[in-house]
Amino acid sequence: MFEFVEELAEKQTLDDAGLRRLLESDDPSLAAFLHHRAREVTESVFGDKVWLRALIEWSNICRNDCLYCGIRRSNKSVVRYVLSHEEILCSCETAYSLGLRTFVLQGGENPRAAAGLAGTIAEMRSSWPDCAITLSLGELPAETYALLRKSGADRYLLRHETADAQHYSRLHPEGMSLNARLGCLQTLRSLGFQTGMGMMVGSPFQTTDNLISDIRMIERFKPEMAGVGPFIPHHGTPFADRPAGSVEMTLKMYSILRLMHPGAMIPSTTALSTLAADGRKKGILAGANVIMPNFTPQLQRAEYSLYDGKDTRRIEARENLKALEAELAAAGRSIGLGRGDYKKTNTHA
Repeated sequence: MFEFVEELAEKQTLDDAGLRRLLESDDPSLAAFLHHRAREVTESVFGDKVWLRALIEWSNICRNDCLYCGIRRSNKSVVRYVLSHEEILCSCETAYSLGLRTFVLQGGENPRAAAGLAGTIAEMRSSWPDCAITLSLGELPAETYALLRKSGADRYLLRHETADAQHYSRLHPEGMSLNARLGCLQTLRSLGFQTGMGMMVGSPFQTTDNLISDIRMIERFKPEMAGVGPFIPHHGTPFADRPAGSVEMTLKMYSILRLMHPGAMIPSTTALSTLAADGRKKGILAGANVIMPNFTPQLQRAEYSLYDGKDTRRIEARENLKALEAELAAAGRSIGLGRGDYKKTNTHA
């Protein structure tokens, strides 16, 4: 079993049988070795740096009705909001003053409003030319993606959620399709965005075969970013009574993806730290190299509730960033300054 890990580290791929053995094994020593090798690869590419992204949750208005998401259209208990131009810029200014050099605008799928962000993005680009601007706004028309790219956005994260079309249909309402999602990812790449994809671990109906298919899809696409986190149910969704995803399986996925994609940016997600008090640190020690402190204004932050139990504390306060710095130091890591871009390696150049 340990030889599967070494083969994965050496060849940056592994056959389906080997992946299945790694994913389904309950041997803690094997998991520890997998995480150890992923850490070594992370350090060989990025040193000891962990990159911070300033997360700004722009809006919780969404046209979709995904069965797992707390801001789904049918959830009438959500207080909807859209951050103003000034609120976004103020959040960016706070993040910049603390040394962060990537802004992440995330929001529900709202094509008309997303197109209206072009002016704000252009001002962000003009005001902070040394920063990266990442968007995560769902499926949009190609012309909107082109407008946002022209306005100054560098990166776009669009999680594919599952590589199996039938599984996709069980997580999303009629009218949404995996083919449409993958078409958007291809469009984003063709426009020159650094592109991210990813999925939930432990989503309802998910099997080991689904996870292997996800790994293969990511292997083919070779994204610059991989956004992976555990499924957590939300009380306002049809999946309210479903169990949360496994922290341990999520960590295995981090390590496998790191070994297959040495230069990718992989966040240790808020969802992971929601399920485990030390989840953020565990994610970093399993191969993740990005943390996204939340810079959404406090009033709106609680309303951006994708799942139950989300931590809405003001992590961007100077003393909390100091605590984060100390936590990373205890894990042998330090905060990286600068944009923290994807690193091309020999295999993925």
